[in-house]
Amino acid sequence: MLATLKGERQATPPLWLMRQAGRYLPEYRALRAEKGGFLALVEDSDAAAEVTIQPIRRFGFDGSILFSDILMIPRALGQDLWFETGEGPRLAPLMDNEATVDTLAYHPEALEAVYGTVRRVAAMLPPQVTFLGFAGSPWTVATYMIAGQGSREQAAARRLAYADPGLMQVLIDKIIASTVDYLAKQIEAGVEAVQLFDSWAGSLSPAQFERWVIAPNAAIVEQLRTRCPNTPIIGFPKGAGGKLAAYARETGVDAIALDESVDPVWADANLPTDLPVQGNLDPLALIAGGATLDAAVDRILAAFPTRPHVFNLGHGIQQDTPIAHVEALIARVRGGRG
Repeated sequence: MLATLKGERQATPPLWLMRQAGRYLPEYRALRAEKGGFLALVEDSDAAAEVTIQPIRRFGFDGSILFSDILMIPRALGQDLWFETGEGPRLAPLMDNEATVDTLAYHPEALEAVYGTVRRVAAMLPPQVTFLGFAGSPWTVATYMIAGQGSREQAAARRLAYADPGLMQVLIDKIIASTVDYLAKQIEAGVEAVQLFDSWAGSLSPAQFERWVIAPNAAIVEQLRTRCPNTPIIGFPKGAGGKLAAYARETGVDAIALDESVDPVWADANLPTDLPVQGNLDPLALIAGGATLDAAVDRILAAFPTRPHVFNLGHGIQQDTPIAHVEALIARVRGGRG
Protein backbone atom coordinates (compact mmCIF):
# COMPACT_ATOMS: atom_id res chain seq x y z
CA MET A 1 0.00 0.00 0.00
CA LEU A 2 2.81 2.40 0.82
CA ALA A 3 4.29 1.86 -2.65
CA THR A 4 0.89 2.60 -4.20
CA LEU A 5 0.62 5.90 -2.33
CA LYS A 6 4.05 6.76 -3.69
CA GLY A 7 2.84 6.20 -7.25
CA GLU A 8 3.45 2.51 -8.01
CA ARG A 9 0.41 0.76 -9.45
CA GLN A 10 -0.26 -2.77 -8.19
CA ALA A 11 -1.87 -5.56 -10.20
CA THR A 12 -4.19 -6.08 -7.24
CA PRO A 13 -5.00 -2.83 -5.43
CA PRO A 14 -4.26 -2.70 -1.71
CA LEU A 15 -7.33 -2.50 0.48
CA TRP A 16 -8.44 -0.89 3.73
CA LEU A 17 -11.75 0.63 4.88
CA MET A 18 -12.42 3.96 6.53
CA ARG A 19 -13.59 3.42 10.12
CA GLN A 20 -12.50 -0.23 9.84
CA ALA A 21 -11.48 -0.12 13.51
CA GLY A 22 -14.83 0.42 15.12
CA ARG A 23 -18.37 -0.36 16.01
CA TYR A 24 -19.31 -2.92 13.30
CA LEU A 25 -16.90 -5.40 14.97
CA PRO A 26 -18.18 -7.42 17.94
CA GLU A 27 -14.71 -7.47 19.51
CA TYR A 28 -14.67 -3.67 19.40
CA ARG A 29 -18.10 -3.39 21.03
CA ALA A 30 -17.00 -5.73 23.81
CA LEU A 31 -13.86 -3.70 24.53
CA ARG A 32 -15.74 -0.39 24.42
CA ALA A 33 -18.30 -1.71 26.90
CA GLU A 34 -15.46 -2.79 29.17
CA LYS A 35 -13.73 0.59 29.00
CA GLY A 36 -16.90 2.64 29.36
CA GLY A 37 -16.97 4.77 26.23
CA PHE A 38 -15.20 6.09 23.15
CA LEU A 39 -13.00 8.73 24.75
CA ALA A 40 -11.90 6.29 27.45
CA LEU A 41 -10.74 3.97 24.69
CA VAL A 42 -8.83 6.69 22.85
CA GLU A 43 -7.04 7.76 26.01
CA ASP A 44 -6.04 4.21 26.93
CA SER A 45 -3.12 3.54 24.59
CA ASP A 46 -3.18 -0.21 25.12
CA ALA A 47 -6.91 -0.41 24.40
CA ALA A 48 -6.70 1.93 21.39
CA ALA A 49 -3.85 -0.13 19.98
CA GLU A 50 -5.93 -3.27 20.37
CA VAL A 51 -8.84 -1.65 18.50
CA THR A 52 -6.48 -0.52 15.72
CA ILE A 53 -5.16 -4.07 15.32
CA GLN A 54 -8.54 -5.86 15.50
CA PRO A 55 -9.51 -5.51 11.80
CA ILE A 56 -6.01 -6.47 10.69
CA ARG A 57 -6.18 -9.59 12.80
CA ARG A 58 -9.66 -10.47 11.52
CA PHE A 59 -9.44 -9.48 7.84
CA GLY A 60 -5.79 -8.98 6.91
CA PHE A 61 -6.26 -5.52 5.38
CA ASP A 62 -3.28 -3.92 3.64
CA GLY A 63 -3.63 -0.71 5.65
CA SER A 64 -4.24 -0.09 9.33
CA ILE A 65 -5.63 3.26 10.51
CA LEU A 66 -5.03 4.70 13.94
CA PHE A 67 -8.02 4.51 16.28
CA SER A 68 -8.68 8.05 17.43
CA ASP A 69 -10.93 11.00 16.51
CA ILE A 70 -10.60 14.19 14.47
CA LEU A 71 -11.67 16.24 17.49
CA MET A 72 -8.53 15.54 19.48
CA ILE A 73 -7.11 18.81 18.10
CA PRO A 74 -9.90 20.99 19.56
CA ARG A 75 -9.31 19.21 22.84
CA ALA A 76 -5.59 19.98 22.62
CA LEU A 77 -6.54 23.61 21.94
CA GLY A 78 -8.39 23.71 25.25
CA GLN A 79 -11.97 23.03 24.17
CA ASP A 80 -14.01 20.60 26.27
CA LEU A 81 -14.79 17.34 24.42
CA TRP A 82 -17.18 14.58 25.38
CA PHE A 83 -19.27 11.90 23.65
CA GLU A 84 -23.03 11.55 23.99
CA THR A 85 -24.21 7.94 23.89
CA GLY A 86 -25.82 7.25 20.53
CA GLU A 87 -25.29 10.83 19.31
CA GLY A 88 -21.54 11.23 18.86
CA PRO A 89 -19.01 13.90 19.83
CA ARG A 90 -19.81 17.19 21.52
CA LEU A 91 -17.66 20.27 22.11
CA ALA A 92 -18.38 23.29 24.24
CA PRO A 93 -19.27 25.68 21.35
CA LEU A 94 -16.97 28.61 20.62
CA MET A 95 -18.53 32.02 20.89
CA ASP A 96 -17.94 33.80 17.57
CA ASN A 97 -15.84 36.61 18.98
CA GLU A 98 -12.16 37.39 18.98
CA ALA A 99 -11.71 37.11 22.74
CA THR A 100 -12.93 33.52 22.78
CA VAL A 101 -10.78 32.44 19.82
CA ASP A 102 -7.76 34.16 21.36
CA THR A 103 -8.06 31.97 24.46
CA LEU A 104 -7.34 28.86 22.41
CA ALA A 105 -3.81 27.65 23.06
CA TYR A 106 -2.19 24.45 21.88
CA HIS A 107 -1.38 21.94 24.63
CA PRO A 108 0.60 19.15 22.91
CA GLU A 109 0.71 17.07 26.08
CA ALA A 110 -3.02 16.43 25.63
CA LEU A 111 -2.14 14.21 22.67
CA GLU A 112 0.44 11.98 24.36
CA ALA A 113 -1.97 9.04 24.64
CA VAL A 114 -2.37 9.08 20.84
CA TYR A 115 1.39 8.89 20.31
CA GLY A 116 1.53 6.06 22.82
CA THR A 117 -1.05 4.20 20.75
CA VAL A 118 0.99 4.78 17.59
CA ARG A 119 4.14 3.37 19.17
CA ARG A 120 2.31 0.27 20.37
CA VAL A 121 0.63 -0.39 17.02
CA ALA A 122 3.84 0.19 15.06
CA ALA A 123 5.49 -2.52 17.13
CA MET A 124 2.60 -4.96 16.58
CA LEU A 125 1.72 -4.61 12.88
CA PRO A 126 2.95 -7.12 10.29
CA PRO A 127 5.64 -5.47 8.14
CA GLN A 128 3.54 -5.68 4.96
CA VAL A 129 0.71 -3.59 6.49
CA THR A 130 0.92 0.19 6.02
CA PHE A 131 0.16 2.19 9.16
CA LEU A 132 -1.98 5.30 8.60
CA GLY A 133 -2.31 8.26 10.91
CA PHE A 134 -4.83 11.03 10.39
CA ALA A 135 -6.24 14.38 11.40
CA GLY A 136 -9.27 16.44 10.55
CA SER A 137 -8.76 19.20 8.01
CA PRO A 138 -9.06 22.77 9.34
CA TRP A 139 -12.46 23.64 7.86
CA THR A 140 -14.14 20.49 9.16
CA VAL A 141 -12.53 20.81 12.59
CA ALA A 142 -13.58 24.48 12.75
CA THR A 143 -17.21 23.62 11.99
CA TYR A 144 -17.31 21.36 15.06
CA MET A 145 -15.49 23.88 17.22
CA ILE A 146 -17.90 26.68 16.32
CA ALA A 147 -21.18 24.74 16.50
CA GLY A 148 -20.19 22.24 19.19
CA GLN A 149 -21.30 19.30 17.06
CA GLY A 150 -21.75 18.15 13.50
CA SER A 151 -24.55 19.68 11.46
CA ARG A 152 -25.95 19.04 8.02
CA GLU A 153 -25.35 22.55 6.65
CA GLN A 154 -22.52 23.84 8.89
CA ALA A 155 -24.49 27.08 9.07
CA ALA A 156 -22.74 28.53 12.13
CA ALA A 157 -19.26 28.16 10.62
CA ARG A 158 -20.34 29.37 7.19
CA ARG A 159 -21.98 32.46 8.68
CA LEU A 160 -18.83 33.30 10.61
CA ALA A 161 -16.68 32.78 7.52
CA TYR A 162 -18.77 35.33 5.62
CA ALA A 163 -19.36 37.77 8.46
CA ASP A 164 -15.84 37.85 9.91
CA PRO A 165 -13.32 36.12 7.63
CA GLY A 166 -10.45 37.59 9.62
CA LEU A 167 -11.61 35.88 12.80
CA MET A 168 -12.22 32.65 10.93
CA GLN A 169 -8.67 32.87 9.55
CA VAL A 170 -7.26 33.22 13.06
CA LEU A 171 -9.09 30.04 14.09
CA ILE A 172 -8.04 28.18 10.93
CA ASP A 173 -4.41 29.19 11.44
CA LYS A 174 -4.44 27.82 14.99
CA ILE A 175 -5.82 24.54 13.69
CA ILE A 176 -3.22 24.39 10.90
CA ALA A 177 -0.29 24.88 13.27
CA SER A 178 -1.46 22.31 15.79
CA THR A 179 -2.40 19.80 13.07
CA VAL A 180 1.05 19.95 11.47
CA ASP A 181 2.67 19.26 14.84
CA TYR A 182 0.16 16.51 15.62
CA LEU A 183 0.73 14.68 12.33
CA ALA A 184 4.50 15.10 12.47
CA LYS A 185 4.55 13.54 15.93
CA GLN A 186 2.34 10.66 14.74
CA ILE A 187 4.90 10.06 11.98
CA GLU A 188 7.80 10.27 14.43
CA ALA A 189 6.02 7.69 16.60
CA GLY A 190 5.58 5.23 13.73
CA VAL A 191 2.81 5.95 11.19
CA GLU A 192 3.89 5.61 7.55
CA ALA A 193 1.26 7.77 5.79
CA VAL A 194 -1.42 10.22 6.92
CA GLN A 195 -4.91 11.17 5.79
CA LEU A 196 -6.57 14.59 6.08
CA PHE A 197 -10.33 14.20 6.59
CA ASP A 198 -12.36 17.17 5.32
CA SER A 199 -15.76 15.62 5.93
CA TRP A 200 -17.71 18.90 5.46
CA ALA A 201 -15.80 20.29 2.46
CA GLY A 202 -18.87 19.90 0.24
CA SER A 203 -20.84 22.63 2.00
CA LEU A 204 -18.84 25.53 0.55
CA SER A 205 -19.15 27.70 -2.55
CA PRO A 206 -16.17 27.62 -4.98
CA ALA A 207 -14.56 30.80 -3.60
CA GLN A 208 -15.06 29.68 -0.01
CA PHE A 209 -13.75 26.23 -0.91
CA GLU A 210 -10.55 27.83 -2.22
CA ARG A 211 -10.02 29.79 0.99
CA TRP A 212 -11.17 27.38 3.68
CA VAL A 213 -10.42 23.96 2.15
CA ILE A 214 -7.70 24.23 -0.48
CA ALA A 215 -5.51 26.89 1.14
CA PRO A 216 -5.42 25.37 4.67
CA ASN A 217 -4.77 21.85 3.37
CA ALA A 218 -2.04 23.17 1.08
CA ALA A 219 -0.44 24.87 4.09
CA ILE A 220 -0.49 21.63 6.08
CA VAL A 221 0.99 19.67 3.17
CA GLU A 222 3.78 22.19 2.65
CA GLN A 223 4.71 22.41 6.33
CA LEU A 224 4.43 18.68 6.97
CA ARG A 225 6.64 17.94 3.96
CA THR A 226 9.32 20.13 5.50
CA ARG A 227 9.23 18.12 8.72
CA CYS A 228 8.51 14.68 7.25
CA PRO A 229 9.49 14.78 3.56
CA ASN A 230 9.00 11.11 2.70
CA THR A 231 5.56 10.49 4.21
CA PRO A 232 2.61 10.25 1.77
CA ILE A 233 -0.37 12.50 2.49
CA ILE A 234 -3.89 11.49 1.41
CA GLY A 235 -6.48 14.25 1.05
CA PHE A 236 -10.18 13.45 1.51
CA PRO A 237 -12.40 16.46 0.68
CA LYS A 238 -15.77 14.74 0.98
CA GLY A 239 -18.46 16.25 -1.23
CA ALA A 240 -16.01 18.34 -3.28
CA GLY A 241 -17.41 17.03 -6.58
CA GLY A 242 -16.16 19.06 -9.54
CA LYS A 243 -13.74 20.93 -7.28
CA LEU A 244 -11.69 17.74 -6.77
CA ALA A 245 -9.31 18.44 -9.64
CA ALA A 246 -8.43 21.90 -8.27
CA TYR A 247 -7.99 20.40 -4.78
CA ALA A 248 -5.63 17.76 -6.14
CA ARG A 249 -3.56 20.26 -8.12
CA GLU A 250 -3.39 23.05 -5.57
CA THR A 251 -2.99 21.23 -2.25
CA GLY A 252 -0.11 19.03 -3.41
CA VAL A 253 -1.43 15.90 -1.71
CA ASP A 254 0.21 12.61 -2.72
CA ALA A 255 -3.13 10.82 -3.15
CA ILE A 256 -6.78 11.76 -3.12
CA ALA A 257 -9.65 9.81 -1.56
CA LEU A 258 -12.95 9.86 -3.44
CA ASP A 259 -16.33 9.77 -1.75
CA GLU A 260 -19.09 7.55 -3.08
CA SER A 261 -20.77 10.37 -5.05
CA VAL A 262 -17.78 10.69 -7.41
CA ASP A 263 -17.90 8.78 -10.69
CA PRO A 264 -14.58 6.90 -10.71
CA VAL A 265 -14.45 7.04 -14.52
CA TRP A 266 -14.75 10.84 -14.33
CA ALA A 267 -12.08 10.94 -11.63
CA ASP A 268 -9.66 8.93 -13.73
CA ALA A 269 -10.22 11.26 -16.69
CA ASN A 270 -10.03 14.54 -14.77
CA LEU A 271 -7.54 14.15 -11.94
CA PRO A 272 -3.82 14.75 -12.54
CA THR A 273 -2.24 11.91 -14.49
CA ASP A 274 -0.84 9.12 -12.30
CA LEU A 275 -2.04 10.73 -9.04
CA PRO A 276 -2.92 7.79 -6.75
CA VAL A 277 -6.60 7.61 -5.82
CA GLN A 278 -8.42 5.87 -3.00
CA GLY A 279 -11.99 4.68 -2.87
CA ASN A 280 -14.81 4.76 -3.49
CA LEU A 281 -17.36 2.01 -2.76
CA ASP A 282 -20.65 3.22 -1.30
CA PRO A 283 -20.85 1.92 2.30
CA LEU A 284 -24.50 1.04 1.64
CA ALA A 285 -23.52 -1.16 -1.31
CA LEU A 286 -21.34 -3.05 1.15
CA ILE A 287 -24.35 -3.52 3.40
CA ALA A 288 -26.46 -4.71 0.45
CA GLY A 289 -23.93 -7.37 -0.50
CA GLY A 290 -24.46 -10.01 -3.18
CA ALA A 291 -24.66 -9.08 -6.85
CA THR A 292 -25.06 -5.39 -5.97
CA LEU A 293 -21.75 -5.39 -4.13
CA ASP A 294 -19.98 -7.38 -6.83
CA ALA A 295 -21.09 -5.02 -9.59
CA ALA A 296 -20.08 -1.93 -7.62
CA VAL A 297 -16.63 -3.37 -6.84
CA ASP A 298 -16.05 -4.39 -10.45
CA ARG A 299 -16.98 -0.95 -11.78
CA ILE A 300 -14.48 0.76 -9.48
CA LEU A 301 -11.71 -1.70 -10.32
CA ALA A 302 -12.31 -1.19 -14.04
CA ALA A 303 -12.26 2.62 -13.74
CA PHE A 304 -8.53 2.82 -12.99
CA PRO A 305 -6.79 0.70 -15.62
CA THR A 306 -3.40 2.37 -15.26
CA ARG A 307 -3.66 4.65 -12.22
CA PRO A 308 -2.32 3.66 -8.76
CA HIS A 309 -5.40 2.77 -6.71
CA VAL A 310 -6.10 1.94 -3.09
CA PHE A 311 -9.48 0.24 -2.77
CA ASN A 312 -11.62 1.71 -0.01
CA LEU A 313 -15.09 2.92 0.82
CA GLY A 314 -16.32 6.38 -0.13
CA HIS A 315 -16.83 7.10 3.58
CA GLY A 316 -16.81 5.20 6.86
CA ILE A 317 -18.12 1.68 7.26
CA GLN A 318 -21.60 1.55 8.83
CA GLN A 319 -22.18 -0.12 12.18
CA ASP A 320 -24.74 -2.58 10.77
CA THR A 321 -22.41 -3.89 8.05
CA PRO A 322 -22.41 -7.71 8.01
CA ILE A 323 -18.99 -9.23 8.61
CA ALA A 324 -19.65 -11.71 5.79
CA HIS A 325 -20.04 -8.83 3.34
CA VAL A 326 -16.64 -7.42 4.30
CA GLU A 327 -15.15 -10.87 3.71
CA ALA A 328 -16.88 -11.03 0.31
CA LEU A 329 -15.54 -7.59 -0.61
CA ILE A 330 -11.99 -8.60 0.23
CA ALA A 331 -12.29 -11.77 -1.85
CA ARG A 332 -13.72 -9.83 -4.80
CA VAL A 333 -11.00 -7.18 -4.79
CA ARG A 334 -8.22 -9.71 -4.36
CA GLY A 335 -9.63 -12.15 -6.89
CA GLY A 336 -9.23 -15.11 -4.60
CA ARG A 337 -5.94 -13.98 -3.06
CA GLY A 338 -6.11 -14.42 0.71
